[in-house]
Amino acid sequence: MAAVIFVGEPPKGFSVDRTGLSSGGDERVRRGSAVAETPTLLRVLTLRRHWQVYETFRLRFEATATSIADDENDTRLRGLSVSKRQFERWYGGAVKTRPYPDQCRVLEAMFGVGVDLLLAPAPQAVERTTPASESPLVIPPPRSAPVLLPTEQAAALPVGGPFSSEPRFNAGTTELERQVAMAARRALRFTAMAEGSSIGPETLGQIHDEVRRLTAAYPRLALPTLLGDLVEVQDLTFRLLEHGRVKPLQARELYLLAGITSGMLAKASHDLGNPSAAMMQARTAFVCADNADHQAMRAWVRSLQSLISYWAGRPAEAADYALLGQSTADDVRGTTSVWLACLSARAHALIGDAEATRTAIQQAEDARAAVVPDDLDAFGGIMTFPEPRQLYYVAEATVHLGEDPVLGESRSEAAVSAYRNASEDEWAFGDEAGAQTDLALARIARGEIEGAIEAVRPVLDLPVEQRNFGITSSAQRVHAALHADGRRNTGAAADLRGEIEAFTATPTSVLVR
Repeated sequence: MAAVIFVGEPPKGFSVDRTGLSSGGDERVRRGSAVAETPTLLRVLTLRRHWQVYETFRLRFEATATSIADDENDTRLRGLSVSKRQFERWYGGAVKTRPYPDQCRVLEAMFGVGVDLLLAPAPQAVERTTPASESPLVIPPPRSAPVLLPTEQAAALPVGGPFSSEPRFNAGTTELERQVAMAARRALRFTAMAEGSSIGPETLGQIHDEVRRLTAAYPRLALPTLLGDLVEVQDLTFRLLEHGRVKPLQARELYLLAGITSGMLAKASHDLGNPSAAMMQARTAFVCADNADHQAMRAWVRSLQSLISYWAGRPAEAADYALLGQSTADDVRGTTSVWLACLSARAHALIGDAEATRTAIQQAEDARAAVVPDDLDAFGGIMTFPEPRQLYYVAEATVHLGEDPVLGESRSEAAVSAYRNASEDEWAFGDEAGAQTDLALARIARGEIEGAIEAVRPVLDLPVEQRNFGITSSAQRVHAALHADGRRNTGAAADLRGEIEAFTATPTSVLVR
């Protein structure tokens, strides 16, 4: 059965947000956050340029960020976006602190005014020049068009959020890109049909290219943009293996591609908070790896099973899967060997085994030093384990072990910094969010509530499309740490707990029915 993805807001009557954040109108008023009596200069200039609709402002912000990235050769700004909630804060004047430095650079380039002046009350002379007919901010809901995936009409949802690095386009180009993607999927199905019951090199090559595209995109894009394609490719590989005449060498490659696709769908099921479906897909991926006789793929699937168990709250099972993967990975020299050791470290940290955690962290360092990239690493994206991700796992293990809060904070800061400076191939919005929440946990352990708020803020600004199960679970850990710290009813800590509750009430899974 095809998954249903709602493009834009859910249809009328489909309630997914108990906080009132997902319908149209002036959401700031419904949340009780009144617009400042004297509008800021940013608000006045935004109205003057007719950018007061969120989607319009976001596109202008992203285009400016890309322009700065090109002019200054600063790849960190490429794809930088602004969430709807953050836009509302800026527009409504409900800003208590300056935006992040990169956001300041973009805002100043957009308006040609320093950010402190932009966020300050507009001078009366400027305010009077604003047309009287301009009404307070009203953000109309996007068209509610339910889309069945996979189909030729499957449309990509916007990714957004401070962690997004997806290339952005204006409305016209987005439609062109959509048509190209639709045509490519149609061509893939036609090629498979035209070559008949025997699988030819063109079909195999096209499937290989499509799987490579999906593996590279998975860590960087929101799941709703990829789910339809993943389901379609898995279905095609299964049909070819079940009904096609496959030569032995072709069968091994096709089983490998089916295994990788099933592995990504296992991760997708996990990201939607369904560990049972995730394990089912992972077992299918392992069967495919066995039929391909691919040792590195077997180890990669065991890593995935460890990850699923870890986030499902079964750390002992996660440690067992990591050990099982390590026991079958003697000849594996790719980055999967590093992933297995890091998974072992995280699992043992949750169990509370300090010695096993430290041993696993050292094993990960030794494995990294001995890495020889293999054919799975060549796929890139979700199939490889880059150094920023290793730093994130080590930081998480250190924070959860809880022996040294200073070391936990230091390692978390190193992981956050690594993701801020990561190349496009190494960057992943989910892992960067995890590093941010680990930093918040480390700071809570040290009693630095304001520092924790600063660390977790970019995570809470993520749009619904990027609030996968791992990210919402990480945010809930921050919530629990604040509760355990005894600060649940005091000032900033209470406000943060409320924001986390609103954030976790609308995970990505509400978009998929």
